[in-house]
Amino acid sequence: MKNLQISIIGDGLTGLVTALSMANLNLKVDVYWRKNEKKNNIKDERVTAISKSNLNFLIGDLGLQKKLFYACKGMNLFYEFEKKYHNFLNYENKDKNPVFIFENSKIKNNLIKKIKSKKNINISYKNISNINIEKSYVKYNKTIKLYDLIILCLGKNSKFYDDLISKRSISKTSNEVAVTASIKHNLKIDQAKQYFLEEGPLAILPYHEKKFSLVWTLNKKTYLDNASNIKEIIDLKIRKIFNYQSKIMINNLETFPINFNLKTEYYKKNTLVLGDGIHSIHPIAGQGFNLVLRDIKKLKDLTKEKTNLGLQIKNSNILNNFYNLRKPENIILGLGIEMTNSFFKKNRLLDPLKKLALKNVGKNYLVKKFSQFVSDKGLIL
Repeated sequence: MKNLQISIIGDGLTGLVTALSMANLNLKVDVYWRKNEKKNNIKDERVTAISKSNLNFLIGDLGLQKKLFYACKGMNLFYEFEKKYHNFLNYENKDKNPVFIFENSKIKNNLIKKIKSKKNINISYKNISNINIEKSYVKYNKTIKLYDLIILCLGKNSKFYDDLISKRSISKTSNEVAVTASIKHNLKIDQAKQYFLEEGPLAILPYHEKKFSLVWTLNKKTYLDNASNIKEIIDLKIRKIFNYQSKIMINNLETFPINFNLKTEYYKKNTLVLGDGIHSIHPIAGQGFNLVLRDIKKLKDLTKEKTNLGLQIKNSNILNNFYNLRKPENIILGLGIEMTNSFFKKNRLLDPLKKLALKNVGKNYLVKKFSQFVSDKGLIL
């Protein structure tokens, strides 16, 4: 339905994927980006992990090239106990790669190129001064534009959320930071690895034959006490993990605050929040962007159902349906991941019991298959 007007505000991965997804329904889409996004070459050194089902969505629905995604042949989980690394769970399948890694900059540039080629997408580099929730309009300068649906993809915090969704949420104050780095190596690494170390969980995400991304969660005090030599600490830790056989080069070292926040409201009237604005979770399981992609896919499916029947989406039940269908999984998985992080924290009294409990996890076929299914497709509720 070409007469429908949709606005998508935000130029991050969530906003870009949402814009292309909705435009592929042959709807008229206005996107609002920051002025620096006029550049065609986006620099973002981070990488992101996604599941097979979400890979199919990005390739099948959005037309992204498969070569942009590095296929991991497996996913291995390790638990540190008495200074040794115990492999307690493996996800491997000769016919199916469980995890795919992409470089954010390459995907962003590819998405921007596709968006700019779409005739039904209008790109505006405007500073929005107001979003009127009751009347469904966006205001910049002295211009007011009415929309059937306004989607905000503005990260964890935005002034525009204040009048849209309440501050009520399931949240936890975190005293952790994520240390990330891009690492060149001389090893053979074709599987993603998650190490639950005494200092905090450390993920190894290969995105090239000779490169992997490291994400290490540390207590803020631990990080601050060691910030001046964190590079040397990472070097030593990686070499220890790989039995001191590695030659590595650490690049693009950065730190990010870790937040746990699950909003209890997603929308008001005809305005919806997507992405980190409604769920921000711990990075240990790599499920953050998987949840976002499943949100986008569900919104697209619900919109398609309405428009195929010739129905309007403005003032309809589409956002309420989206909320009821997506909130349960987002909360259950978000809480599950937070509990997993708490479970693996070092505890002198409970650690022997953890080792005993984890010893048989990998041998339990049903537990393994269920966790694989949830990681790939999410919860079907």
